[in-house]
Formats: sequence, structure tokens, C-alpha cells
Amino acid sequence: MQDALAGMWFDGRTSAARRVAVRLQPGARGPSLALQASDGESLVLPHQEVDWPERWSARRMPRKVVVDLRARGSLEIGDPAGWQQALEAAGHRATVATRMQTRWPMFVAMLVLVVGAVLAFYRWGTPWAATQLTGQVPLAWETDLSQRFLHDLDASWLKPSKLPPERQAAVRARFDKLVQAVSPELRRYRAYTPPLTLHFRSGMPPNAFALPGGTIVMTDAIVQLADQTQLGDEALAGVLAHEIGHVTNRHSTRLVVEQGVLNVGLGLALGDVSWIASMGGSLLTGLSYRRSHETEADCFAVALMQRTGGQAAPMADLLLKMDSGATQGERAGWMDFLSSHPATPQRAEMLKRGEGACR
Repeated sequence: MQDALAGMWFDGRTSAARRVAVRLQPGARGPSLALQASDGESLVLPHQEVDWPERWSARRMPRKVVVDLRARGSLEIGDPAGWQQALEAAGHRATVATRMQTRWPMFVAMLVLVVGAVLAFYRWGTPWAATQLTGQVPLAWETDLSQRFLHDLDASWLKPSKLPPERQAAVRARFDKLVQAVSPELRRYRAYTPPLTLHFRSGMPPNAFALPGGTIVMTDAIVQLADQTQLGDEALAGVLAHEIGHVTNRHSTRLVVEQGVLNVGLGLALGDVSWIASMGGSLLTGLSYRRSHETEADCFAVALMQRTGGQAAPMADLLLKMDSGATQGERAGWMDFLSSHPATPQRAEMLKRGEGACR
């Protein structure tokens, strides 16, 4: 028979403490607590009716143990080491949280597991979930978002185009030819067929960007750069094909949904500290998944240009010209968020290699 531990029982009925002998008895759901008072009263509490104190490390052993007996008051044990030994002998198992607090190997193992799960969710779970959810986003929501965003840009950064009407018409005719060549097999979302519209604006460096719902904006500066470098309409057509790829694959909407999915997932996993991880997760999503979107849009442009009898090589040369001509301030400016053209030698090489680089 297990030796009894000496304790003081505050039963909640009187102010005086009562001396008791304490024993822990094994049970199917955990040990029960048996008290034998010096005045003859006895009490047995099953495991679920006791708020068991958390365990501690050997280096931080408390002076006494306090056990909450709920409606039956509380119990104080002056021998913490004896209490811990009695718990182990009665088959008490510490919770995962307790083992993490008292054992460094357990804490490190759980930390690695949690980090691995978050990274796996970020790498595979978030894109998959976002791709499925994006298909359910109404086109009207995208259109409304784009109209409001373009209105804000027109009120602040963008200016009306100064390109001659005939130059705009020539580029628009090439754009219309691209739109007509977008076939179902090029679409990630087969039922998604937004009306594609091209807008010209000035007031910005050479650039083009796509907004959700089919709005594509091309700046005067990129048209002028293509003309000055004698790359012409084929280079501009490649850029437009790239932007059509962003629209058709709903990259802007997927980016918003990915960030939302990641934030919600981290919030469920990390509780009160989720706002820290969510903020970092949003930044990571905006960088990594945007790069994957760029590759997908580049491959879309290669396929679409070939369908219209063109090549993506002039686009690659134009991107290199844009990159070499951009100032450091332009590269670091706010338009980096909108930019669909992080021009690099690697991208240019892939575009020149054509469909073979996209398989």
C-alpha cells in the first residue's frame, strides 16, 4: 500500500484547516484522490472532479502543492517531491502542454512539428484552397473592385493618355486579336470569361498591369519605349498577352484569397498571437505566390503569342530594356506592388526559349 502524504484540507465550511492523510489511487481515467481526516471523515474524489496542479521541473520545485477540490475546498501538500512520486505511481500522465513546459526535448519537438505544419499549409494548403475558393468569387465583385481602384489611381497617379489616337488604335487592334485567340484550354477556370478591356494612361514609367475582372492598363511610356527601341507592336503584344494571362488565371483575386486563407488558417492554429504570424504570412504570400503567378502568366503569353503567329522574344527584349532603363527609385517604388514585369535575364531567357521552357 502506498504511504500516505500529510496534508491540510480547507473544506470551505470552516475557517480552520484539517489535517488529512492523502492517497492517490489508480483509475481507468486517471488517479482518484482519497482523504482521511484526523476526526474520522473520509472523502474520495474521482479524477475528473479534481483540478490537478500542473507539474514542474526538478529545478523549480515549489515549496508546497495546492490542489483545487472545487466545491470541496482545497488541499495543501507540504511534500512536493512525495506528491510527484505518488502521481507517477498512480499512473497520472502529464498533458502535452505540461510536458512542453517541463521538458526541453518535448518543447523542441512540438515547435518543429508546429513550424512544419505551418510551412506545409503555406506551401501546399493555401494555394490549393485559394484556387478552389477563387472559382466561387463573383465577377461582379472583381469588376467593382477594379473600377474603384482604377478611379483612385486616376485621381492620384495616372493621367490621361497622350498617345496619338492612331497609335492607340494599332495597339488595341493587336490586343483584340489576342483576346479572340484565348481558347478554353488556356483558361484555368473554364467558365470564367470576363470582358477584357485595354486602357492607356500616362504619368507613370514604362509598365502595364492587370486588375481583377478584365481591366488592363498600359502606360504611354512602355509604348514609346517599344517604338524607340524598334521592338514595336510584337513586344507590346507579348506584354498584353502576359497581362491577359493574369486576368484569365485570376491572379489578383487568388492573391487576395490566398492571404485571407493564410490569415484564417494561422489564426485558428496560433490563437492570440495569430496577428503576428498573419502579418508575416501575408508578406510571404505577396512575394512567393506572385512569382509563381508571373511564371504562369509568362507561359500563357508564350502560348497565346504562338496562336496568333507571334513570338515572345520581342517581349523579353522589351522587359530587359525596361529593367536596364529603370532608376533605383522606380524599382523600389510603390508600383512594384502592381508590377507584372520583374524583368530579369532568367525570365527573358525563358520567354525566348518558348513553350519548351514551360513544360
